[in-house]
Amino acid sequence: MGDKTLIYKQKVLANLDGSYKHLSRLNSAFLELEKKYAFPVQKNDFEEIINNIQTLAYSDQCIYRFSKLQDCLGAKLFKSVLLYQGENVNKPFLDLLNQLESIDILDVDEWFEIRDLRNEIAHDYDSDDTTVLNVLNTIHKLKDELENILNAINALAVR
Repeated sequence: MGDKTLIYKQKVLANLDGSYKHLSRLNSAFLELEKKYAFPVQKNDFEEIINNIQTLAYSDQCIYRFSKLQDCLGAKLFKSVLLYQGENVNKPFLDLLNQLESIDILDVDEWFEIRDLRNEIAHDYDSDDTTVLNVLNTIHKLKDELENILNAINALAVR
């Protein structure tokens, strides 16, 4: 293994470590919410969540960690994986996603759903309770896909 390959592998592993921390905290916050609420959360339960400082903190943690995880994947991990694979990363992001799809890391359409949700959070978060409720339920639905992406990258990196 050449020096560059080793450096790229170390970057992948470092980015994976950061991503897994976000995922772990995201899952922990959902576990706390799931002790009292079933997902998808209904409007009356969500009103309870936002009116209790502790459950509100868990809800905010879910949304924050999802955003951080999506950022880490899209801004750091994907490029480091492709560099490790010997690929050129100086191309449009869609081309990078297509390369990741071709090596069974992700599904491009699912990634765009994740990215769109992240963008919605960045622009509309806290605008109204219905939006936040929908965001929280959608994150709960998509978190397994994020974990699948991380696990696929992890399997590739430890070969």
